[in-house]
Amino acid sequence: MNKSYTFADLVNIIDQLRGENGCPWDREQTHESLKPCMIEEAYEVVDAVRILDETGSWHNLCEELGDVLLQVIMHSRIAEEEGLFTYREVVQGICEKMIRRHPHVFGQVKADDAKTVLINWEEIKRKEKKDMLPLIENPLQEVPHSLPALIRTEKVQKKLDNLYGEGQERSESLAAAKDTLQRIGEGVPEEDKEDSYGELLWQVVNSARKEHIHPEQALIAFLERKITEKT
Repeated sequence: MNKSYTFADLVNIIDQLRGENGCPWDREQTHESLKPCMIEEAYEVVDAVRILDETGSWHNLCEELGDVLLQVIMHSRIAEEEGLFTYREVVQGICEKMIRRHPHVFGQVKADDAKTVLINWEEIKRKEKKDMLPLIENPLQEVPHSLPALIRTEKVQKKLDNLYGEGQERSESLAAAKDTLQRIGEGVPEEDKEDSYGELLWQVVNSARKEHIHPEQALIAFLERKITEKT
């Protein structure tokens, strides 16, 4: 029978890998060098969800979640070596955040539907960011710049809706997309082409979002279908 490991065992393994007599590769890693690994592992989790949905097989998802957890502990270990924080503070922080952002569960706030929950979530998040990052005056700048463009656009549009009530309705986006596409078809100056296509994509993302369709996933699904057609 295989040995049963715990979260503490994983932490100890990473400590040993980063230790004086540990693995040369693991010892030389930094937050910066591990950025591609974190991105890759996150995408592999998403792909494992697809495999689970298509085949019912959960083993790949279980493995990939472990790889993401490894990244979390590795970054925490490096931060501890730098005198910044430990994995315990990571766990403490996420527990406090979940309790703080769910006052309808752990407090006295009333929220009867998911929309209200999201509005409350954004308001609490905005206050947190203001306290922690007072130099960021525009909350739209809080959306991570490194996100894929379609996902970042969707998140910015959600903030426009929730914080300012300035989001466009689906009908408005469809009309704007039609107008933009017509302008592109009729020919726009070379220096305006990139901006015109950007505007078109913005409107398409908003239209999809209003129908509760994630544009990134919609494009991925369409891409997979096109690839399959050619095999």
